[in-house]
Amino acid sequence: MNHKLPFWLKLLYGSGDWGIASIGMMRSIFYALYLTDVVGIEPRLASLGALAGIIWDAINDPIIGTLSDRMKSKLGRRRPFLLWFAFPFGLSFVMLWSAPNWDSQIGLLLYVTLAFMISDTLTTLVAVPYLSLTPELTQDYDERTSLSSFRTVFQLLSAMTVVIIAPMVVDAVILGGGSQQQGFITAGAIFGAIGSLPLFFIGLFVRERFASEEQEQETIPFRETLRLAWQNVPFRYAAGIYMFNWSAVDMVAITFPFFLLYWVAQGDLLAKINILGVDLALESAFFGVMMFVCVLFVPFWLWFAKRRNKIQAYIVGMSAWIIVQALIFTIQPGDISWLLTIAALAGIGVSAAYILPDSILPDVIEWDELRTGRRQEGIYYGIRTLIRKLTGAGVIFITLQVLGWSGYQSPPVDATQFTQPDSALLSIRLMVSFIGVAILFGTIIIAWSYPLSREKYARIQKLLKIKRALAKK
Repeated sequence: MNHKLPFWLKLLYGSGDWGIASIGMMRSIFYALYLTDVVGIEPRLASLGALAGIIWDAINDPIIGTLSDRMKSKLGRRRPFLLWFAFPFGLSFVMLWSAPNWDSQIGLLLYVTLAFMISDTLTTLVAVPYLSLTPELTQDYDERTSLSSFRTVFQLLSAMTVVIIAPMVVDAVILGGGSQQQGFITAGAIFGAIGSLPLFFIGLFVRERFASEEQEQETIPFRETLRLAWQNVPFRYAAGIYMFNWSAVDMVAITFPFFLLYWVAQGDLLAKINILGVDLALESAFFGVMMFVCVLFVPFWLWFAKRRNKIQAYIVGMSAWIIVQALIFTIQPGDISWLLTIAALAGIGVSAAYILPDSILPDVIEWDELRTGRRQEGIYYGIRTLIRKLTGAGVIFITLQVLGWSGYQSPPVDATQFTQPDSALLSIRLMVSFIGVAILFGTIIIAWSYPLSREKYARIQKLLKIKRALAKK
């Protein structure tokens, strides 16, 4: 029996993460800076919007996961969500960057919080069903890793495109006589429109091959579903890995623009680097180099995971990243060559952080089916999406709180040169280096104890085949 998925299906499925990742990356890197330096909200007050997002995440993600699991339609369980919500998802990204020009700090806070919640809900309505398709397309251990790698390539390519193009779009709007606010809205419209199309096409053309359509699943209460998910011991480890993993990624993404502008560029808010004859914003250059290396190393981590196993590959990648993360503290103002070297080295570990955790979760879902007799992809991917967004919102909250207490000051409107106090600069440097190191150590500790190896997963598959065969008799 051929377990290989066709190339076109992998390519189409992987492209779905372009929209989710590009919107997530733009929000991760620029949203905190947008709130403080463009909207002009005091950092500690702005962090409350992220806190409200955390609470809303906790409500909507598992609910949508459960709805996805229980959806009954001729199109399957996942495809209706993609067909219905792909384009509203793209439009919501425009609203996220469209804060009005109000004088009231409370009014601005309420607006950006509402916009965040709407965008978050629509992201969940497409992300959870999309991710839940992974175990329904293939049951093969290595094919799932391969499928995740296609997603990761699009994820990284979109992230690299965002960090390079988004600042260029904003600058172009400003040069054309528009405001920085209008620049962010334009960038949001471009990436929202492009990102919604692949999700819609997946809803049109991708079929769920291994969904348990023949089985009438027992309807159980929502709280009971969550309790059963928590009883899945391998899932607890996977959730822990995911939480620490994306906390580390988000710490770099959210705090590095502050680090680049106020430490490396010494307050030059329009600092640029010329690479191959192209003038790039400082943050575009750093993240562009890092994401380029990320993409290059995806085949390496895929090969490593197949030759050894996913967990060993992940531990190696995180160990390499820890060393680089500590070296970030040694970067001095104006030291561009060392900065770009660090960016390239960081890309190696970040690549492992992007590709390997998502390849673990489908195996956990198979273990759950063996244990409970139910396939609950939606609830697991709902919790996965919840964790992903919680880490982003949580890191934004913590970052803005630390900046506020350390004396960070929002630059005046139209300022091109602005310096921060030494206390704020030290806090920024610690967040991008040693605090990140501590988080990465957490990923290694949890991964070291992860209970599902390749051999154990093979046994799970054998038992599932027997159990499914008996259920059909």
